[in-house]
Amino acid sequence: MIPLLARHLMPFSERMLTVFPVLIIQGARRVGKSTFAAMLAEGKQHVSYTLDDDDVRSQAVNDPRTLVTQAGDGLLVIDEVQRAPELLLAIKAEVDRNPQPGRFVLTGSSDLLRLPHTPDSLAGRAVTLPLWGLSAGELAGAPDDFAAFVLAGHDWHGFTTSWSRDDYATALCCGSYPEAMRLEPADRSVWLRSYLDRLLRRDVPNVGRAIPAARLRTMLRLLAANPSGELVLARLADQLAVTAPTVRDHIELLEAMYLVQSLPPWTANLTKREVGRNKTSVCDAGLATQLTRATPAKLTSPALAEHFGALLESFVTMELIKQQTWTTAPFELFHFRDRNGPEVDIVMEFADGEVFLIEVKASQSYRSDYFTHMKKLAASIGNRCLGGVVLGTAPYAFRHADKFWGLPISALWESVP
Repeated sequence: MIPLLARHLMPFSERMLTVFPVLIIQGARRVGKSTFAAMLAEGKQHVSYTLDDDDVRSQAVNDPRTLVTQAGDGLLVIDEVQRAPELLLAIKAEVDRNPQPGRFVLTGSSDLLRLPHTPDSLAGRAVTLPLWGLSAGELAGAPDDFAAFVLAGHDWHGFTTSWSRDDYATALCCGSYPEAMRLEPADRSVWLRSYLDRLLRRDVPNVGRAIPAARLRTMLRLLAANPSGELVLARLADQLAVTAPTVRDHIELLEAMYLVQSLPPWTANLTKREVGRNKTSVCDAGLATQLTRATPAKLTSPALAEHFGALLESFVTMELIKQQTWTTAPFELFHFRDRNGPEVDIVMEFADGEVFLIEVKASQSYRSDYFTHMKKLAASIGNRCLGGVVLGTAPYAFRHADKFWGLPISALWESVP
């Protein structure tokens, strides 16, 4: 059983409460937003409501002014605010009356800024922070901040890990939803199927979209079958028998519900040959493996070696996306592909323009050809390139060349800055 774990986003969230009147915590259903908000409010004078309660939601619609003043000048926590987005206008008015920091903590299972009926952005009054599923570092109790380690110029001489190829396959199938992770595989499968069914049948209509649940499920299955694949709208439209604009609209909806994430192409004006397509994947690896009926044993079989590698790439991308929310070395994430073939799975770009390159493989060895595309891109970048790593399933680090290493994937959370 997984105990209540410290979330690495907490210190930054507490600081933001001393700066902004409104803190909005958004993320997928069941990633722990309500628990996180309760932990933020602990020790403070506060009042908490959830708009999952019919009576509270009715008051939010019919008498929002009274609801938003229930905590006085203390902290008001409102859970699932996307159920009554009109409440944001009352919150705006209350903040304008009293703009002191730390007035409201709102949680939402949809990105409010992507919803068509959100009446106000609360610009200048609110900060929005994403809360993802548990990171590998949070599960291990480790301060996972890979970017800070890279930027500090550390190396990995002597680095080893206890993580095996089977461990990575198991981690993929467990996913990152706290509630599902504690279940046995058969029960987790039931939980994930029910979770997705209820999201598509109930939550999608609640965010104002009349989209057939079966179509969205098929789209998610197609994305899960091609993890970290470039999003070709026309191809997906043909598979779903819809138009390309419809596919784009559906992808935006799934992103708004934190079910899929997209990695944009890196375009640093070094060449005009970049292909401008996003890589799009299902956010939670457990949900992706459920959609494709993958198991740890299947993933580590030779027949699924390519799929295993693609899932690991998506997993690494999501671990870095999670780390973006608390890192001390802010960075952006991209992928790179040249029309003539060279491609790099992940490009980390830091605030000063320096970049670090990452390739992800399911292999337990570090073949020299795995580094070829990274080194070619690094040469075109010049001094701004800090180097690169091939992340794989071997238990040891390997220095390939100056600034280029082979590393276990677990170095993402076991490299301590």
